[in-house]
Amino acid sequence: MIAARAFAAAVPRAVASALPSFAPSAAAAAASSVRSISMTPRSLSDDLSPLGHDHADQSNTEDHAFDFTDANYRVVERVLGKYPAMYKKSAIIPLLDLAQRQCGNFLPLAAMQKVARLLNVSDIEVYEVATFYTMFNRKRVGKFFIQLCGTTPCMVNGSEDIKAAIEEELGIHSGETTPDGMFTLLEVECLGACVNAPMIQVNDDFFECLTPETTRDLLRHCREKGSLPPLTKWGSKPLNGQDSCEGPLGKTSLATPPPVPKRRTLEAKVDPRTVKDTMMY
Repeated sequence: MIAARAFAAAVPRAVASALPSFAPSAAAAAASSVRSISMTPRSLSDDLSPLGHDHADQSNTEDHAFDFTDANYRVVERVLGKYPAMYKKSAIIPLLDLAQRQCGNFLPLAAMQKVARLLNVSDIEVYEVATFYTMFNRKRVGKFFIQLCGTTPCMVNGSEDIKAAIEEELGIHSGETTPDGMFTLLEVECLGACVNAPMIQVNDDFFECLTPETTRDLLRHCREKGSLPPLTKWGSKPLNGQDSCEGPLGKTSLATPPPVPKRRTLEAKVDPRTVKDTMMY
């Protein structure tokens, strides 16, 4: 090792002495060609860790236990009843979602392992799902998890102003949580409500047609009431007075019911306001 270092140091000096005096730049280039020891930067694969990159969370380790509540075990039975016995693996996503809701919008490592045991699959098969879908929060988030859409339709309609209003009101930036654990802000890609841009998703609910003022009002309501405001009958909440996605002139088409199709219609009807219950949220 010592001999190798001596050789590496001697090479630039030997090259420099052999070069004519009128070429100092060439000598400098030869000397700089000797590579120095450097450290490899953090691998981006850390983001694929089941721990969600939050290795300092001592309450999220393999030594901690998780189990579903009695009420949620009944939901587990309902979910598993949808699949043949040999395809129980299909229930990974709904059971991870159920575990995350039980843990306050957080999916700990122990919950992933519990789901693996219930479905008779390996831990890694559950980790693969939990690390692929961004809906699973492997790092703790606040009581109100704000996902701000910054994709083109929202951006051209003022999402940067909405982002600035949130950051000013809460004192945090994207990827951060308020010190009291109430709010987490994350800028995300399209959430599928482009017609009512700009918008944010708070936990499960969409708040649309935002302005900086209505956004601040929404955040203050959450802080003061400890809950989100009620949605419209269509399951979202435009904050400009709309019921759904009608334009400023109101409903201008489809004023009469469409003709009944010539096929069997389903008798069961789902009220959009109760869709979460229907989906077993």
